[in-house]
Amino acid sequence: MRACLVACGLATALALPAQAGSLAARIVDKKGEPVEGAVLLAFAEGGAPGPRKPVVVDVDQVNKEFVPRVSAVAVGTPIRFPNYDQIRHHVYSFSPAKTFEIPLYKGVPADPIVFDKAGVVTLGCNIHDWMQGYVLVTEASHFATSDASGAAKLEGLPAGAVRLQVWHPNLDGQPEDTERSVRLEPDGSQTLTFEIERKRSWNVRRGGGRGSDGYR
Repeated sequence: MRACLVACGLATALALPAQAGSLAARIVDKKGEPVEGAVLLAFAEGGAPGPRKPVVVDVDQVNKEFVPRVSAVAVGTPIRFPNYDQIRHHVYSFSPAKTFEIPLYKGVPADPIVFDKAGVVTLGCNIHDWMQGYVLVTEASHFATSDASGAAKLEGLPAGAVRLQVWHPNLDGQPEDTERSVRLEPDGSQTLTFEIERKRSWNVRRGGGRGSDGYR
């Protein structure tokens, strides 16, 4: 019994994130302005993490916009698309990483969509052309999306070498172009600043009022 307690205690200690660290980053553009909706990706030394238990993520539709506009999820994540507007939306994507369509609906669709392939998925609404959202499906071990101040924080990073990359829908170049390597000490933390180049973007003008079809 004593041997079992010692062995079990050791296994528990090894399972605890005692060696875990954290990393805070601020993501800005070439003018030093904060970048919201950028995804900070971490690839820990030693390969991909173990299997994750799928957790359903929501991408809402509120006031004829996708909320959040940018989401990052692990490969295999199911996503629901609740429509909280009092009108119908028709959500779709033609992206190679995930092609799907949810015809005109209100409320919450019966089944989530499983995002089972790494890549960028661009979301749209077949009724409201200005509605656009993005889902980054990633194999990174850790990831976080920047807020309005450009801040993103990663928790629970293993001690050792970690490769970091930044992705954004308007990134000029590839995430690999932003790559930096850091070494985290046990229970340590670091703070970094990433400066990225953004491409100029053109957005479809948002419509207003109620159209003759009743959908707006």
